[in-house]
Amino acid sequence: MSPEDRLRGPVLALCGGIGGAKLALGLYRHLAPGALSVAVNTGDDFEHLGLHISPDIDTVLYTLSGTDNPDTGWGRADETWTFMAALEALGGETWFRLGDGDLALHVERTRRLGAGESLSEVCAAFARRFGLDARILPMTGDPLRTVVHTPDGPLPFQHYFVRERCEPRVTGVTFAGAEAARPNPEILRALADPALGAVVICPSNPYLSIDPILAVPGMRIALGACPAPVVAVSPLVGGRAVKGPTAKIMAELGVPVTNAAIAAHYEGLIDGLVLDRADRAEAAEIAVPALVTETVMTSLEDRIALAAAALGFAAELDGRRDAPTREAAG
Repeated sequence: MSPEDRLRGPVLALCGGIGGAKLALGLYRHLAPGALSVAVNTGDDFEHLGLHISPDIDTVLYTLSGTDNPDTGWGRADETWTFMAALEALGGETWFRLGDGDLALHVERTRRLGAGESLSEVCAAFARRFGLDARILPMTGDPLRTVVHTPDGPLPFQHYFVRERCEPRVTGVTFAGAEAARPNPEILRALADPALGAVVICPSNPYLSIDPILAVPGMRIALGACPAPVVAVSPLVGGRAVKGPTAKIMAELGVPVTNAAIAAHYEGLIDGLVLDRADRAEAAEIAVPALVTETVMTSLEDRIALAAAALGFAAELDGRRDAPTREAAG
């Protein structure tokens, strides 16, 4: 496949929540309609107030449709909070905030799942309702839940991330139910498609957002055997995470907070790593080809530019592992 064909897609992105969704939006705006599929982490899903909550799926849905809250990065724009105020007055649990519009999505998802629809079918229906011309693919429809281990015992992901604000020290991360989970067949078909242009691992937390996807049986093998180039965008800039606890978790697990460690984490799966200009000095230490460019996304233009750079890099690699490090122009 020629580099020009690579740039035309189709493209599969692996994505978690806020940080990854930013690049997913850039890919969505850069690619032709219908060219993007997003494999989304569901290890964050949990049952709360009797509802099935899918935080990362909803963040991707809201972000791609332009209905996200630009101030928080999660939830919906112009949200109201009548339900939470009433719940608090009743003495209910309010540590996980559910806006009124967001709540409607959870209620309808729970109803559809209870009526026998799969999580993939529900996601596809919601994407159509939000006017999206992209496929939002949950990594699995089976219960696979991220568990964060701390000195005081294990915590379900949302308890660690939201209720405890990522404060406990992390001693390990496991994925309950992974052994029995079945991969989304649409993701496996996408990875095996000879016409696939590229796979982009978004700058989501490798341990909390991408590892759950890779923990689904068969997913790591399918990604490793993918005929298209696989490019990861590092979530680190200058030794710190742009968003979330990536750097904190790496340090607590005894992993160097470096881009080389990110590349090593994806060893055998990626053909190249995209890192920020602030870390250009690290490029020579990375075991795979590296693209040095601007990875901080503060505007829609930044998101689209990074998407274009990542796809251009993938087109150049075209499955090779010996391309030289270079720095993007501009």
